Order: sequence, then C-alpha cells, then structure tokens
Amino acid sequence: MTIDLADQAATEALARRVAACARMGDTIALSGEMGVGKSVFARAFLRYLSDDPMLEVPSPTFSLVQIYDTPKGAVAHFDLWRLGGPDDLHELGWDELQGGIMLVEWPDRAGDELPADSLRITLRHGVSDAARVAHIEGWGGRP
Repeated sequence: MTIDLADQAATEALARRVAACARMGDTIALSGEMGVGKSVFARAFLRYLSDDPMLEVPSPTFSLVQIYDTPKGAVAHFDLWRLGGPDDLHELGWDELQGGIMLVEWPDRAGDELPADSLRITLRHGVSDAARVAHIEGWGGRP
C-alpha cells in the first residue's frame, strides 16, 4: 500500500494510526533516507502510545535504544544507524524486548534478526518539500 502524505501533520497522523493498531510483540520497521521524517514518525508514534502529546522523544542515535513505558506496555525505539552489525543487537536486549512493541529505524542494519512479520514502512520525499510518500507492507488483515 502506498500513501501520499501532504505534510508533517499527515506523517504524524499516519504514525498515530499505526500506533493505535500496534500490539505487544509487534515490530514496526521504519526505513528511508536521512531527513525524510523517520524521527517525526517515531515521535508521533511514541507520544500517541504514551498518551502524552508533549513527551520528550530524543533520537536514540547514540544509545541505539530507548525504552518507553506506555499504557499498552513497553515500547523499544531502536535507531540502528550506528549498529556495528546484527550480532550487536543481542547486547541491546533485542531478544528480550521483542515481547513489547519495537519501533526500529534503519532496520536493514538488523539483517535477518528483524522479525519476518514486521510492519515495514518506507518513507520517501514527495512532490513538494513538505510532502512524503509512505510505502507500507505487512500486517495482512489488520485494520
């Protein structure tokens, strides 16, 4: 499925819709080039799940993972840009955190460790500076 997103507000609205459907054990893999809006998506996703529109959501670029306690349960936000390789995931608690919701930026760096049933969202630049295009695969029959 491909969705045209007119602006940042539309990207945030998509993130909230995905968050509303997310369940414990889900992995959301968020791809796209640097500056395309992955962090915007992640911030809106985490604010929705935390029920806190002002939640501070720092990018876990240097820590690689940030864990949030939400009403739905634990949500692990991974930024794998600086990951040395898939073997390093285990040091971050990757296996243990799969019981919660995982939001993964730069999922290609996880290699075969990314669950096969992940929801895969790829963001690309759209027709204007503010516009984006989201390509979504996975979660078959979910609303």
